[in-house]
Amino acid sequence: MNNERLEFLGDALLSAIVAEFLFKKFPYKNEGFFTEMRSKIVSRTSLNKLSIKLGFYDLILSGTDANNQSKSAGGDAFEAFLGALYLDKGYDFTRKILINRIISIHFDMDQLIDEQVSYKSRMIEWAQKEKRELQFELVDEIGEKQQKQYLVAVVVDGVSISQSQDYSIKGAEKLAAEKAYQLLEITEP
Repeated sequence: MNNERLEFLGDALLSAIVAEFLFKKFPYKNEGFFTEMRSKIVSRTSLNKLSIKLGFYDLILSGTDANNQSKSAGGDAFEAFLGALYLDKGYDFTRKILINRIISIHFDMDQLIDEQVSYKSRMIEWAQKEKRELQFELVDEIGEKQQKQYLVAVVVDGVSISQSQDYSIKGAEKLAAEKAYQLLEITEP
């Protein structure tokens, strides 16, 4: 009926295999580095882009309207594929395919290392350093069910600095944090 069970399994495999890959590839890096790199690889945006490159997105049937697909449908399909591959061929085969045919070919590790992803973390660090009060406030929920979007504001010392909306609260926070970071013109030490 749907692939949610396979997505669950594939998500767990993806996280474990990517963690092992990073641990072995970067023997002198710390936990924070591993966490950030893994999140860049397994992020919904990254998996959706990957599913388009691999042709998964073209094969997705969603409900009755093909134009009404979930924003995460591609990444979900990729995770379901990994779950199915594991059930059919086992862990070692799935690990080899993921590392040798997906990660090694479709992810540039040097670019990922340099990529600025977590503006939310940067905002939190800035607020702590500057002794400012920082909050991410849910302002509104727009739409219903799968089309629902969340409007989130970044509030510094009681003043709303920026707002953004996305299909997830986390995504809206990320976008709003990036806007606030740029508006405040925060410079790195």
